[in-house]
Amino acid sequence: MVKLETASPALGPLAEQAAHWIVRLTDDDQAERERARLEFEAWKRADPRHAAEAAAMESLIGRLQDLRAPAAGDSRPARAALDAVQACNDRRRRAKRLSVAALLLLALCAPLALVLHIAPPTYLLADLNTSAGQWKTHTLSDGTRITLDSASAVNFHYDSRRRAIELVQGNVLVSVAKDASRPFVVSTAHGCVRALGTRFVVERDDDVTVLSMIESRTSVQTAAQCESQAGASAQIQAGQRVRITEHAVSAPETIIPAQVEDAWQRHQLVAADRPLAEILDELARHRRGFIYYDRPQIEGIRVSAVLPLDAPDQAIKLLQASFPILRVRTLTDYLVLIDAPAPSP
Repeated sequence: MVKLETASPALGPLAEQAAHWIVRLTDDDQAERERARLEFEAWKRADPRHAAEAAAMESLIGRLQDLRAPAAGDSRPARAALDAVQACNDRRRRAKRLSVAALLLLALCAPLALVLHIAPPTYLLADLNTSAGQWKTHTLSDGTRITLDSASAVNFHYDSRRRAIELVQGNVLVSVAKDASRPFVVSTAHGCVRALGTRFVVERDDDVTVLSMIESRTSVQTAAQCESQAGASAQIQAGQRVRITEHAVSAPETIIPAQVEDAWQRHQLVAADRPLAEILDELARHRRGFIYYDRPQIEGIRVSAVLPLDAPDQAIKLLQASFPILRVRTLTDYLVLIDAPAPSP
């Protein structure tokens, strides 16, 4: 069994329990808050020290409720920020006013920053999108079927001469309906994929788009070629995968189409010698909240594994078991920190 660190070493056991109760007692779900309240009363009676901690928490919870409106109804980031204040106040009384002011500002700003990171305007305004953990299949007007995985978004551009979708974020599985009079194109910031009666997967990351061919073939151009409508296109066959950047298309690598198809059916991430940062980016899309990691520290770690996308926390545990150098700290259900600190001398 893999044990995850659940809080900063600076926080004591009672402070960690306090953080747990603050998250539950200010949950957005009313039924969960009621369950937490009953369990909280039992926890207070279990130990005199708990009652002392509870007095400070109950005062803090009242302030957190006041933060709900400025945070657009979502108090979770505020809970996390102000919980850190309460945990540290007993040790830093002389800096209390400054700490509260700084973290109160963080509590007010964090909801907006978190929302914009996880759900940027282009995602929110897309023609079709999925939330974290959601998979959705949609049939277009021409009979083409597309499946979006978690936290993905597309825009549609259909008219009498063309059929095109723009992958704004995430991954899409496409089964193209034949229409000789109108080409079908999938575009991203990195390039465009023109289908020739086919089935394929397009994955969009920040720096690259990955095309995996399951059936038939496509022609691929970089964003620069698509914009200028010049330059030769690369022909990608079934059983091949390429990486597309704004200015280059990589040499094809061999894949097994049935494995790609099976991974989609089972909601799995199949990684073959991929950078850990790419894996964490993918898991972050399938998890509510935010995964923060130190990219330079993990730059040299590469992963070959099959990971469950429907259980991203379990996937993180599997990664930590494979790479003991990784330190995983779950600060709240909505924030996970991952780094690879140097061993102590």
